[in-house]
Amino acid sequence: MLNITKGKIDRAQKVVIYGSEGIGKSGIAAKFPDPLFIDTEGGTAHMDVRRIEKPQSWEEMISVVKEVAATKDLCRTLVLDTADWAEQLIVSYLCTKYKQNSIESFGYGKGYTYLGEEFSRLLVALDMVLTSGIHVVVTAHAKMRKFEQPDEMGAYDRWEMKLSKQVAPLLKEWCDILLFCNYQTFVVTSENNTQKAQGGKRVMYTSHHPAWDAKSRVPLPEVLDLDYKHIAHIFSRGQTPAATTVTQTTKQEAPAPQQQNLPEEESAADVFRSILKEKGVTEEEVRQVVAARGKYSVETPIDDYPDEFLYGYVIRYWDQIFDIIQQNRKAVV
Repeated sequence: MLNITKGKIDRAQKVVIYGSEGIGKSGIAAKFPDPLFIDTEGGTAHMDVRRIEKPQSWEEMISVVKEVAATKDLCRTLVLDTADWAEQLIVSYLCTKYKQNSIESFGYGKGYTYLGEEFSRLLVALDMVLTSGIHVVVTAHAKMRKFEQPDEMGAYDRWEMKLSKQVAPLLKEWCDILLFCNYQTFVVTSENNTQKAQGGKRVMYTSHHPAWDAKSRVPLPEVLDLDYKHIAHIFSRGQTPAATTVTQTTKQEAPAPQQQNLPEEESAADVFRSILKEKGVTEEEVRQVVAARGKYSVETPIDDYPDEFLYGYVIRYWDQIFDIIQQNRKAVV
């Protein structure tokens, strides 16, 4: 008998945050609900967070993750900080196990094959944590690599996770949300025709770009300020451990499902209202811009805007919309 379900499943989320050193990866991870850190590199020494003593071996790392999965009330978010330091534990483990001097000493790339297999063990253990209703956040450093298009002339620099070619794809495919953190800059041309970079605001990228990897299975704007509040609504919902489905062959009346009092998920309109409040913009001003673009009538309340429209258009192009609102204000004056 097939067990078919329909609709969204309320479960814990798998998040990977990567970026250059000091950008604020651990800082934003610390703002997730009730975080518990596995600090493999000592990056949280100056942060007021709960942490597990640094694992001294790869087997100890796996054991720690499984113990967190078995202790459901220990935390609401498990943070592995960082993936690239965890990878070094695997390298040490493999070199000791197979009596090799380095991962390159195996020959024929076998060392990297073993590396990918061992990292898959970690992902399986982290999935056990998710099954317990606990969010998982993995941080990683970023590195820049020269990338050459096979069908085009020239090359360009590309940001990647500071992981081996066998491990990085596994982590990218596994996560629900992959955030790339960087400094947003722009080029300004001066009066004497010289160009220089300005800006430097810290941001998070949520979608793929030729110069970096990012993704989100939850609708998000392509660029966000490096602040947890912009993604908090994703994790404010109830965290429910995955249920085990049992199929019965006998025809019995199923008991009425027990109602759970879960906190209401923050709507897209509520998320957008927090942006309006921060910028001092009224809903009427937004409705006027939306109507001028022929999207919805000026009388249509924001609560009636679909989530896809709010996330995919209004929030995504908020900077341009805000500029139009400011121009409208000046025109009235």
